[in-house]
Amino acid sequence: MTLRLKDKQAIVAEVGEVAKSALSAVTAEYRGLSVEEMSQLRLQARSGGVYIRVVRNTLARRALEGTGFACLQDTLIGPLLLAFSQHEPGAAARLIRTFVKQNEKLVVKAIAFDGQLLATNELEKLANLPTRDEAIATLMAVMKAPITKLVRTLVEPHTKLVRILAAVRDKQQATA
Repeated sequence: MTLRLKDKQAIVAEVGEVAKSALSAVTAEYRGLSVEEMSQLRLQARSGGVYIRVVRNTLARRALEGTGFACLQDTLIGPLLLAFSQHEPGAAARLIRTFVKQNEKLVVKAIAFDGQLLATNELEKLANLPTRDEAIATLMAVMKAPITKLVRTLVEPHTKLVRILAAVRDKQQATA
């Protein structure tokens, strides 16, 4: 299917805007996937906050110029799909990782995070990054820990005194 110049410009603008606001990107070769499998991947992507687009490599190169994902330009060879994480850095990597477990035909070609090209074997590391909610929960636990320890330390002498008095009482009742 041939695209007119307006359509090409619209695609480049759309992908470029998404790339400017994205946190990470994964490119994967989709050769051999059925339409049903691709539809399933797109459905999972929408629910996970991941933007997926199949774009011609020349248009993708133009769209990625001037973004943090310009490092991907040399890896755009063959039939690829672009997956951009919109809200969480590891969302696209998690989506691709789980989909690859089900369909081995999807092959990861490149990963970009924070303006750097990562090796494809680092997909697992990016996918294991905590979600926003998990990161906030961890931060809150770290912030709460010193206060909790301080309260326990302040309460410990009183607790020890109560335990000693209870032991003395129990001993006197046992001898009486």
